Amino acid sequence: MFDIDVLLPDLWDILGAVPLTLAMAFAIFVLSTIIGSLFAMVEYRRIPVLRQLVVAYKVAFKGVPMVVVIFLAYYGLPSTLQFLASLLGVDYNGHSTPNWVTLIVALTACVAAFQAEVVKGALNSFDTGQADAAYSLGYKKSQLFRRVMLPQVIVAAIPDLANSFMVIMKALSLGFAIEVVDIFAQSQLTAALNFYYLEAFLVAVVIYMVIAYAVTQIADRTERALRVRT
Repeated sequence: MFDIDVLLPDLWDILGAVPLTLAMAFAIFVLSTIIGSLFAMVEYRRIPVLRQLVVAYKVAFKGVPMVVVIFLAYYGLPSTLQFLASLLGVDYNGHSTPNWVTLIVALTACVAAFQAEVVKGALNSFDTGQADAAYSLGYKKSQLFRRVMLPQVIVAAIPDLANSFMVIMKALSLGFAIEVVDIFAQSQLTAALNFYYLEAFLVAVVIYMVIAYAVTQIADRTERALRVRT
């Protein structure tokens, strides 16, 4: 039977995993957006060879399940880091790499492929007529990008970027497979102690909903503020 009395204790236990979950999500979001933006610029400018490599990267990481990439990173990243450190003459034990670092690297690699599509779509939405007008006014390419193109691209990408953040939040639950405890994993651990699984998972759902609402509000307000300026 459903027990209301365990909701509050479960809430306090699960809230303990929120800071780490948000920190990992933010790190993955920033890193994947930077990498994805670079990939999108390569495709947008149609840079030879690099463009083909970016397309191959996106096909690979969009097609492989995230959990598979996580396990590949879990078993392969420590040895790779140790090898790279040896090339630099650094004594580093790759197997001491924290699992949360492995999770961030794996999910960043996956999400970057999707972020590239988000930024690419925003770049393609830019009206080239504005570029012609800017050049006629004596703008350089760097000035056009910084003053005209970038503000509009950011505004166009904000809704999809907000969705990407929530996708990252949900993907972090896969980290329990390599012993990284996020909100969902903590709810499982909490329920394992008192056997009130329904109550623990409902608390986790509420926490996720609150975070989703906060992210949506921040994204909407940022978009409105930037549209006024542009």
